[in-house]
Amino acid sequence: MEAQPTKAPSFSLPVDPADQKATEFRPFSIAPPHMLAFHLAWLSLFSCFFSTFSIPPLVAIIREDLNLTETDISYAGIASFAGSIFSRFAMGPVCDLVGPRVASATLSLLTAPAILSMCLVSSPNSFILVRFLVGFSLANFVANQFWMSSMFSGCVVGLANGVAAGWANMGSGVTQMVMPLIYSLIMSFNVPSSTAWRAAFVVPAIFQSVTAIMVLAYGQDLPSGNYSKRSGKTPKGNFLKILLNGLKNYRGWILALAYGYSFGVELTTDNIIAQYFYDRFDLNLALAGTVAASFGMANFFSRPTGGLLSDAMGRRFGMRGRLWGLWVVQTVAGLLCLLLGRVNSLWGSIVVMCCFSVFVQAASGLTFGVVPFVSKRSLGVISGMTGSGGTVGAVVTQLLLFSGSKYSKQTSISLMGIMMLICTLPITLIYFPRWGGILCGPSFDPHEADGSYHLLE
Repeated sequence: MEAQPTKAPSFSLPVDPADQKATEFRPFSIAPPHMLAFHLAWLSLFSCFFSTFSIPPLVAIIREDLNLTETDISYAGIASFAGSIFSRFAMGPVCDLVGPRVASATLSLLTAPAILSMCLVSSPNSFILVRFLVGFSLANFVANQFWMSSMFSGCVVGLANGVAAGWANMGSGVTQMVMPLIYSLIMSFNVPSSTAWRAAFVVPAIFQSVTAIMVLAYGQDLPSGNYSKRSGKTPKGNFLKILLNGLKNYRGWILALAYGYSFGVELTTDNIIAQYFYDRFDLNLALAGTVAASFGMANFFSRPTGGLLSDAMGRRFGMRGRLWGLWVVQTVAGLLCLLLGRVNSLWGSIVVMCCFSVFVQAASGLTFGVVPFVSKRSLGVISGMTGSGGTVGAVVTQLLLFSGSKYSKQTSISLMGIMMLICTLPITLIYFPRWGGILCGPSFDPHEADGSYHLLE
């Protein structure tokens, strides 16, 4: 019988013939596999941010019921980040082995019971433990960025990464508004306060579980299919080699440090900003939550803008453009953070906070506009290193400046800005050999674009 010719897969977006990655990004399309993967990725990570930051907006109520001290609250904030340090680092190699779809959904389903267990919290220690366990879900960020880097070509990968992470990070802002409303709604049925705040956490637990099931049911790892069916699958015996390829790349360590003081600072601010406005300017719980929400909600456009700027600078100036764009934007963010702690008026603080949120989130987008080009073979490892760097930065910052510190919160915020300025400087040391501008289509050579091309043999 005569063999039938293999039918080439058809895609709704223009793709690079070499790897079938999309060369255009259309955020309001749900066409499979590229755009459907995008929407599943950001929505799943959104639910994880919603869960992780669903606790801070209710801390003013929870602390009265559990007799929490300021030290307990600070330790709980540190615990929420510490929980994701190892999991973010581990998520990268896991994505290299099993793909982002299974890795993301599995972690979400494993951590959803942790946020549900807030219903049973009855002591400061159990409160800190729950925050630690819920924080593991933030490792889904690595799967999110890995997935976008697997679906979109070099000319739009910065934008795709920026929008996917930016829209997801809005979960930290939306929850600041929504959780007090859920609590108030439950209270309206004459439910005691101590029961109402516990019952409110059923919502994020269900939300996170549903999005994980959607990722498993409708997601696809690569344009050509899932990892379990791909040809040339990475053998498990190469795991150590892939890991070492990433760990010995100095660019990954510098990006991890920079991300520690862009995204890490964003995480720290998410944890303290509602309570900061509540205590310093005597706002009520709902209003403080609304002000704090504006910080996280800026992710809708600010982080995608960072990714868009990275791609534009890359097309115009090559990798130097991406790196200098990152350095400039993150330096401005550090200056605004320093200023935020020095402003004494409510409206002045709100304006500076909003400007700060735009620049610090754009810096995160610019960072992951560089990550896909550091190492093609160890993409997951570099993504995990950089992502875990963000949570390490948050832990260090929270521990040094906001946990029993002798400084006031406003002084600590200014010191955080100074730390940002210092930790941004090493970006100037990154060098990419044999690099030109970023191209799309058949002329785009990923080996040539890879800063660690000598590791790809």
